[in-house]
Amino acid sequence: MHPVLVRSFGSLPPRYYVRQFLFSLFFPGFLLLASTHGKGLLSLPLHLQVIIALNTLLYPYSRFVYESVIGYIVGDTVLVFPAILYGTAKLFTMLFCWAFAIYVASIGLIWLYFRSDR
Repeated sequence: MHPVLVRSFGSLPPRYYVRQFLFSLFFPGFLLLASTHGKGLLSLPLHLQVIIALNTLLYPYSRFVYESVIGYIVGDTVLVFPAILYGTAKLFTMLFCWAFAIYVASIGLIWLYFRSDR
Protein backbone atom coordinates (compact mmCIF):
# COMPACT_ATOMS: atom_id res chain seq x y z
CA MET A 1 0.00 0.00 0.00
CA HIS A 2 1.18 3.53 -0.72
CA PRO A 3 2.93 5.21 2.27
CA VAL A 4 0.59 8.23 2.11
CA LEU A 5 -2.44 5.96 2.49
CA VAL A 6 -0.81 4.05 5.34
CA ARG A 7 -0.03 7.31 7.17
CA SER A 8 -3.66 8.44 6.86
CA PHE A 9 -5.79 5.32 7.02
CA GLY A 10 -3.44 3.41 9.31
CA SER A 11 -3.14 6.12 11.96
CA LEU A 12 -6.25 5.30 13.98
CA PRO A 13 -5.79 2.59 16.60
CA PRO A 14 -7.40 -0.66 15.34
CA ARG A 15 -9.57 -0.98 18.48
CA TYR A 16 -10.95 2.54 17.95
CA TYR A 17 -11.63 1.90 14.25
CA VAL A 18 -13.41 -1.42 14.89
CA ARG A 19 -15.50 0.03 17.73
CA GLN A 20 -16.63 3.03 15.68
CA PHE A 21 -17.16 0.86 12.60
CA LEU A 22 -19.48 -1.43 14.56
CA PHE A 23 -21.48 1.59 15.72
CA SER A 24 -21.69 2.82 12.12
CA LEU A 25 -23.34 -0.43 11.01
CA PHE A 26 -26.55 0.68 12.72
CA PHE A 27 -27.34 3.28 10.06
CA PRO A 28 -26.94 1.15 6.89
CA GLY A 29 -28.70 -1.68 8.69
CA PHE A 30 -31.65 0.57 9.42
CA LEU A 31 -31.70 1.94 5.86
CA LEU A 32 -31.50 -1.52 4.31
CA LEU A 33 -34.22 -2.80 6.62
CA ALA A 34 -36.48 0.16 5.80
CA SER A 35 -35.81 -0.07 2.06
CA THR A 36 -36.45 -3.80 1.81
CA HIS A 37 -39.77 -3.81 3.64
CA GLY A 38 -41.90 -5.89 1.33
CA LYS A 39 -39.45 -5.71 -1.59
CA GLY A 40 -36.34 -7.44 -2.84
CA LEU A 41 -33.12 -7.63 -0.86
CA LEU A 42 -31.33 -4.64 -2.37
CA SER A 43 -34.02 -2.26 -3.55
CA LEU A 44 -31.83 0.83 -3.08
CA PRO A 45 -30.25 2.27 -6.25
CA LEU A 46 -26.61 1.36 -6.79
CA HIS A 47 -25.32 4.91 -6.25
CA LEU A 48 -27.02 5.04 -2.84
CA GLN A 49 -25.53 1.67 -1.93
CA VAL A 50 -22.06 3.02 -2.78
CA ILE A 51 -22.61 6.18 -0.69
CA ILE A 52 -23.90 4.10 2.23
CA ALA A 53 -20.85 1.82 2.02
CA LEU A 54 -18.43 4.78 1.84
CA ASN A 55 -20.10 6.56 4.75
CA THR A 56 -19.95 3.39 6.82
CA LEU A 57 -16.26 2.78 6.10
CA LEU A 58 -15.30 6.43 6.66
CA TYR A 59 -17.44 6.94 9.78
CA PRO A 60 -14.60 6.17 12.25
CA TYR A 61 -12.50 8.96 10.74
CA SER A 62 -15.45 11.35 10.81
CA ARG A 63 -16.10 10.47 14.45
CA PHE A 64 -12.41 11.03 15.22
CA VAL A 65 -12.70 14.60 13.90
CA TYR A 66 -15.88 15.23 15.87
CA GLU A 67 -14.46 13.85 19.14
CA SER A 68 -11.20 15.77 18.67
CA VAL A 69 -12.99 19.08 18.13
CA ILE A 70 -15.37 18.53 21.04
CA GLY A 71 -12.47 17.41 23.24
CA TYR A 72 -10.61 20.60 22.39
CA ILE A 73 -13.64 22.79 23.15
CA VAL A 74 -14.80 21.04 26.33
CA GLY A 75 -11.39 19.96 27.64
CA ASP A 76 -11.51 18.12 30.97
CA THR A 77 -14.88 19.59 31.93
CA VAL A 78 -17.44 17.04 33.06
CA LEU A 79 -20.97 17.83 31.89
CA VAL A 80 -23.95 16.19 33.55
CA PHE A 81 -27.15 15.67 31.56
CA PRO A 82 -30.22 13.48 31.95
CA ALA A 83 -29.63 10.10 30.27
CA ILE A 84 -32.43 10.52 27.72
CA LEU A 85 -31.08 13.92 26.61
CA TYR A 86 -27.52 12.60 26.45
CA GLY A 87 -28.58 9.52 24.47
CA THR A 88 -30.60 11.58 22.03
CA ALA A 89 -27.75 14.04 21.49
CA LYS A 90 -25.31 11.15 21.04
CA LEU A 91 -27.56 9.52 18.44
CA PHE A 92 -27.89 12.78 16.49
CA THR A 93 -24.14 13.40 16.53
CA MET A 94 -23.54 9.83 15.36
CA LEU A 95 -26.07 10.29 12.56
CA PHE A 96 -24.46 13.60 11.56
CA CYS A 97 -20.97 12.04 11.53
CA TRP A 98 -22.24 9.09 9.47
CA ALA A 99 -24.29 11.14 6.99
CA PHE A 100 -21.44 13.57 6.29
CA ALA A 101 -18.59 11.08 6.69
CA ILE A 102 -17.39 11.54 3.12
CA TYR A 103 -16.76 15.23 3.80
CA VAL A 104 -15.75 15.23 7.47
CA ALA A 105 -13.50 12.17 7.16
CA SER A 106 -11.42 13.91 4.51
CA ILE A 107 -10.48 16.49 7.15
CA GLY A 108 -9.67 13.67 9.56
CA LEU A 109 -7.51 11.82 7.05
CA ILE A 110 -5.51 14.96 6.29
CA TRP A 111 -5.19 15.62 10.02
CA LEU A 112 -4.00 12.05 10.66
CA TYR A 113 -1.53 12.26 7.79
CA PHE A 114 0.23 15.28 9.28
CA ARG A 115 -0.11 14.07 12.87
CA SER A 116 1.51 10.71 12.07
CA ASP A 117 4.52 12.58 10.66
CA ARG A 118 5.65 13.42 14.19
